[in-house]
Amino acid sequence: MTYALDTNIISYFLRDEGNVRKNVELEILQGGKPYAIPPMTIYEIQRWLRNEPNEEKLEFARKFDRLLRAGEEKSEMTLDVWVKAADIYIDLQQRKQLFKNPDADIVIASFCLINDYTLVTNNTNHFERIKGLKIVDWF
Repeated sequence: MTYALDTNIISYFLRDEGNVRKNVELEILQGGKPYAIPPMTIYEIQRWLRNEPNEEKLEFARKFDRLLRAGEEKSEMTLDVWVKAADIYIDLQQRKQLFKNPDADIVIASFCLINDYTLVTNNTNHFERIKGLKIVDWF
């Protein structure tokens, strides 16, 4: 099983909130389980870190860089990922389960589905609506 880390999980990891740091260390850093960071997550984290930088964010950026480079699986946004994202959007819309500002979460979910990754997230409310997506909450 390969884990894909959602934006909120990485944010919690950097801030040492909840049980996330312990779980990331046990499962990934020490446990050696493969993981990926979806490109959309990389974008969201980098956007946050680079907006109004300060000393705390600089330390977070160093931690994120180590996590990003420590044995990450492929993180490519293929055509299949984008097509799957469109299919997910249409499915959610037709089932009247579309949530507010869905695009980033839908792209992350499609990345996981195409690559058969398990998404690690604390945002189960959005992601549990997406058919076939495997999710775990490490918070």
